[in-house]
Amino acid sequence: MAQTPPPFAPFEWMIAWRYLRARRAEGGVSVMTWISLIGITLAVFALIATLAVRSGFRAEFVDTILGSNAHVTVYYKQQADEFGRSSRTIQDYETLAQSVAAVPGVTRAAPLVKGQVMATANSRNAGVEVFGISPDDLLTIPRIADPETARGDLVRFGEGIAIGSGVARELGVSLGDKVKLISPDGVRTAFGTSPRVKAYEVVYVFTAGRYDIDRTRVYMPFGEAQLYFNREGVADEIEVMVADPDRVESVTLPIVQAAGQRALVWTWQDASGGFLRALEIEDNVMFIILSILVLIAAMNIVSGLIMLVKNKGRDIGILRTMGLTEGAVLRVFFICGAFTGILGTVAGVILGCLFALYIDPIFSFVNYVAGGGVWDPAVRGIYELPAQLRLPDVLSAVALSLGLSFIVTIFPARRAARMNPVEALRYE
Repeated sequence: MAQTPPPFAPFEWMIAWRYLRARRAEGGVSVMTWISLIGITLAVFALIATLAVRSGFRAEFVDTILGSNAHVTVYYKQQADEFGRSSRTIQDYETLAQSVAAVPGVTRAAPLVKGQVMATANSRNAGVEVFGISPDDLLTIPRIADPETARGDLVRFGEGIAIGSGVARELGVSLGDKVKLISPDGVRTAFGTSPRVKAYEVVYVFTAGRYDIDRTRVYMPFGEAQLYFNREGVADEIEVMVADPDRVESVTLPIVQAAGQRALVWTWQDASGGFLRALEIEDNVMFIILSILVLIAAMNIVSGLIMLVKNKGRDIGILRTMGLTEGAVLRVFFICGAFTGILGTVAGVILGCLFALYIDPIFSFVNYVAGGGVWDPAVRGIYELPAQLRLPDVLSAVALSLGLSFIVTIFPARRAARMNPVEALRYE
């Protein structure tokens, strides 16, 4: 008794390979194969490129938030002072900062004085937000104290102010220039409150990587900020940094307990949660849309296989009369479709990975061809299009492409396997 060959035997691969290499008379099959291959390649490339840009944009956005803002902000509820005026300032800010800093998971707690003022220089004006902070605490803010993206020296921070690169550009100032800060809440006199105007030297210019931060933020020494904003002996809030910002909710309750009954907290997730949720929804929608694109490309494989089965009807009849089983015929045509899907997926992965790795020169070329202005940081918040190639994204694209390619291949392959050899040879 003859032994039955195992599934996917060498002769099945040989027949499938011969069918894929269609003769000139069957050029339509070859054209459909190429169309299917190109379609799968472009679909996988688009999916990987989109996932890489999505991951890069979220990572860059979160990094700029965590690298230049407080992970948790502690502030007090409104309360009337001894003069009957409503106030939320913190009088015992040093003790409060020490108590919060002792909470497990907290890496730093720094008192801040904050205020919004008008900055003016060279007959130009800009609305800015002033952060009063100690020099030692400013050194611990990664995006601000980064020497590679900044100009000046933070050692001289006590002698002047540090401004964002957007503020410097708007006012036309650089290191060593003077900037006047005008606060409406200034000197209190018998005739009312007069605006406070004071000039400060620019000793440091930083680039945090976020347009809204670089365009509006100014840092001032803590003691000077207390004098300038009439906050002698008090602070407005406590800036808290934690070891694991992604799990900031786990330290929120201990921080509130350490800060006392009047304390309220505001985390970075509260401040940017809406934007992050919008990003997540957009990511899911884009993945579904691109998955449909991959499915459409995979359907081209079905068209090609149906044409191949129709053209190879005589061959199928002969092979069946020679003893080829239905399963063997099914596997032959399955190999034809799956091989196209595999080649297209591999080519798409290569193109997608190259796009993610070389996105900067590619985007620079696109920006040059378009005449500049393709990426507006005022709208998107960051200065360039980021991309982060992650293995889970690549694997999900590969699994989706191969899964759809294999599934849609089964139906025309079953049609070929169930073809009646007598009917296939009747009109030959």
